[in-house]
Amino acid sequence: MRARVFVTLKPSVFDPQGTIVTDALHTLGYAAVQNVRQGKYFELDIDASTEDEAHRLASEAADKLLANPVIESYRIEVESGPAGPVP
Repeated sequence: MRARVFVTLKPSVFDPQGTIVTDALHTLGYAAVQNVRQGKYFELDIDASTEDEAHRLASEAADKLLANPVIESYRIEVESGPAGPVP
């Protein structure tokens, strides 16, 4: 199974990289972009028998390593079936 983990800064945490990207987009003419928040993305190929087990394992990995719980939150999506190559 493949678990996708999306890690983002909590809304209360200042995001200087997002601010810089927002300003750069405005300079390039994308004035309609109001705000950018940056984050991290992970794909985990997990040997699990159920989606619930894969979600649990991905959540443990996120809690212990992938995300800093003080300033970040995360969301997990699990896809069953053959994982295939990572793009």
